[in-house]
Amino acid sequence: MKPTSMPALPLTGGCQCGELRYRVTKRPGTLYCCHCTECQGQASSAFGMSLRIPADGVEIDGDYATFERDAGKPNAVQGVFCPKCGTRVIHRGRGTDTTSSIKAGTLDDKSWLAPVGHIWVDSAQDWLKLDGLIYGKQPSDNYQALIAAFEERFGR
Repeated sequence: MKPTSMPALPLTGGCQCGELRYRVTKRPGTLYCCHCTECQGQASSAFGMSLRIPADGVEIDGDYATFERDAGKPNAVQGVFCPKCGTRVIHRGRGTDTTSSIKAGTLDDKSWLAPVGHIWVDSAQDWLKLDGLIYGKQPSDNYQALIAAFEERFGR
C-alpha cells in the first residue's frame, strides 16, 4: 500500500557520516525517480530519487562542498555533498529553476516515500517495473503533472 501522509515539517536528513545535516522547512512539491544515466552514476544505482522543494525551503548545517555538472550551460546542476564521506544530499537549480531536489534516500524517515512518477525512462534498466506517471525524457510540463499527483496522494 502506498503511503498517503508524510511526516510533519521540518523533515530532516543528512549524509552517511552525520557531519552534514539538513532540514526541509517548506512543503515538498513532488517526489519522483530519475532514470537518466547521470542519476544512475551519481546514485550508484538504477535511478536517483528526488524530493523537489522550493530552493529556500532547506537549511544546511555543517560543512559541505559543491560540484557543478554542465557548468556554464542553461541546464547546469549544482550537487551539494559532504566533503568527509562524499554523500550527495541536494541538487540545486537548472537554469532559472527555483527548486532544489533533496536526494530522498538521505532523509532520516524514509518510511513514507512513494514516488508518484518516473522521468528519463528511455534510459531506465529493463528489469524495472514502473508505476505512476512515466516520462521518456525530461517532463515538458515543468513537473506540473508530477506535482498534481503528489498533491493528490499527500494533500496540499
